[in-house]
Amino acid sequence: MTNNLSAGTRDPRVPSAGSSRPARPALADTDTQIPEYRVRAGSPAGILAVIPGLLGFEPGHSFVVLGTEPPRSRVQVTLRFDLPDPGDQRRAAAIAASAVGVLAAQRLTTATAVGYGSDEAVAPVVSALRERAGEAQVTLTELLRADQGRYWSYVCAEPSCCPADGTRYDITDHPAARAMELAGRQVLASRDELRAALAAADDASAEAMRGAVRQAQRLIAECVARSTGADHRIARRRVTAAVGRMAVVEAIDRYRAGETVDTVLAAWLAVALRELRVRDDAWARMLPEHRGAHRRLWTDLTRLAGPGYVAAPATLLAFVAWQSGDGALANVALDRALADNRRYSMAWLLRRALDAGAPPGMARLPMTPEEVAASYDAAEAARDAAKAR
Repeated sequence: MTNNLSAGTRDPRVPSAGSSRPARPALADTDTQIPEYRVRAGSPAGILAVIPGLLGFEPGHSFVVLGTEPPRSRVQVTLRFDLPDPGDQRRAAAIAASAVGVLAAQRLTTATAVGYGSDEAVAPVVSALRERAGEAQVTLTELLRADQGRYWSYVCAEPSCCPADGTRYDITDHPAARAMELAGRQVLASRDELRAALAAADDASAEAMRGAVRQAQRLIAECVARSTGADHRIARRRVTAAVGRMAVVEAIDRYRAGETVDTVLAAWLAVALRELRVRDDAWARMLPEHRGAHRRLWTDLTRLAGPGYVAAPATLLAFVAWQSGDGALANVALDRALADNRRYSMAWLLRRALDAGAPPGMARLPMTPEEVAASYDAAEAARDAAKAR
């Protein structure tokens, strides 16, 4: 089985009326993988063995859909949903509609699904998925339920191979799981462990960061105060952008060299990245061949940044995660970004791309740093000209 593209975890609940958050369809974290690797999973146990590697964490209380491509059932997209409460038909239908929508968008006509939990919770989703898949002419080659070390098939009704009390399985030493491990797929104990990896830094680090941010803001204010004949708001933006671009280049160079940033440089980055010009300059420098270094940089800054400063580094981390094939991390990073700023447009842009099952090959750099600079320079010149008239 070859994984080219996968996606991960979404909550299909619709925001309440009047919410400032744009509506989201029921989808999943997009977990994509650029390097293609081959793992054979020709049995239910094999399917169960590769799913944690595809997602990057153990999928407890989840519903997972693998979109496959004939003739060898190559996995093209993997979707993970939080399993709804038993009897929640609305969420079950939303999960099915979302999954089939992504499969149809990817022009995939075969799929496998696994529900992790009780039959009362899994069966309604299976039923809804069967209905939606039938309407879309998607063939479900296997439908499994896994719970407490046993699995059941909703496709097989033969007691000799699919007993009523389930089939015991153990994936810890399964060949498919070992192959995924050799391919470099790290598996965390849960999605909560992934969230914890992006949680805010400890109190001491956070306090040091707050002091460094205040100092950076003071230095910018002093520089702006010395400027003459200019709108202080515009002057502040330009000073921040000029210093910020230098900070971005220095930080990227350090991480590509295997180093890290100190609190002072991290604070300058956090302050400067609130300027879209600096954020876009950093975005334009995310060359895929250095994605490991970039992932470390934006992970560190996402953890160090205080409230009001998280959205930009967390969204840049999401882009790099998508670019490098880790959709679960991408969506957890976007959760952090949107918790900090619910209207952060770049975060919503990336979320829509991930929700649509967009492959990592689409995580292209929007412009070069030089093109970013030229674009913002032209916009500023136009504004200055308009004010002069």
